[in-house]
Amino acid sequence: MHLSLNPFVMMPSVVLVEPEGPANIGMVARTMKNFGFSRLVLVNPNLSEESYSYAVHARDVLKNATIVETFEEALELFDLTVGTTGKPGRRFISYRAPLYPWELRETLKGYTGEVGLFFGRESIGLKNEELERLDLIVTIPTSEDYPVMNLAQAVAVILYELSKTRPEPSVEALKPATRDEKEALVRVWAELLKVLEYPKDEERREVFVKVFRKAVGKAFLYGREVHTLIGPLRRAVKRLEEC
Repeated sequence: MHLSLNPFVMMPSVVLVEPEGPANIGMVARTMKNFGFSRLVLVNPNLSEESYSYAVHARDVLKNATIVETFEEALELFDLTVGTTGKPGRRFISYRAPLYPWELRETLKGYTGEVGLFFGRESIGLKNEELERLDLIVTIPTSEDYPVMNLAQAVAVILYELSKTRPEPSVEALKPATRDEKEALVRVWAELLKVLEYPKDEERREVFVKVFRKAVGKAFLYGREVHTLIGPLRRAVKRLEEC
C-alpha cells in the first residue's frame, strides 16, 4: 500500500545509533519505506552488503542515508530529538516521563521542524547519558514477560503510529525554533540564574537549567517566540549586573 505523506511538512528522520547488526540496518530501511519515510541517519554503523540485501526494494534509503561518526554530530542535524527506550518506567521525574507512540503522534502533529527519532543499539539501546540529551522520550508498551523488541519491529510500531496522521501545511512565516535558537534561550536563562545567585548551590542551579532546557524542548516554540523571550531576559540580566 502506498502512503502519500504531506509534502509541505518535513517528515521525521530515523536515527540508528551504532547499530550492531548489518541485517537490522537493511530491515529498518525496508520498514521505513513501507510507511513512506526515507530520511535515515546512521551513527557509526556496521554497514555491509548484507544490509543492502535485507533492504530489498529500499536500497535507495540506505544509499541516501547520512552517515556520521558520533552521537553529537547526529544531534546537530535536528531541531527536535526523540529518544526510544524499552525500559522507561513512569517513575521518572516529570520532565523525563516517556510518551507512548500515539502520544508522540499527537505531540508532533503539525510540527514542521527537523525531527530525529533516535533508536539505540540492539544490545543495550540508548545510554542514559544519551537519553538525557534528547528532548522527548518514547516507549512502546510490551509484555512484562518479554519487553524487549527487535530493532526493526520497534521502528515499525512507531512509524506506523506517525503515519496515521497527515499533518496540515504550516504558515511559512511561522518557522519552528532551531536547536541553536533554543540553546540561546537556555543560555540566557542560565545567565539570569547566575546573576540572581539562585539557587545558591551551583549543582541545584544546573538542575534548574536542565529542567528549563527540557521544557523548551517540549514547547515547540517558533523562532520569533524564542527571540521575543530572549530580549527581556537579556535586559533583566543587564539591569541586575548594573545593580
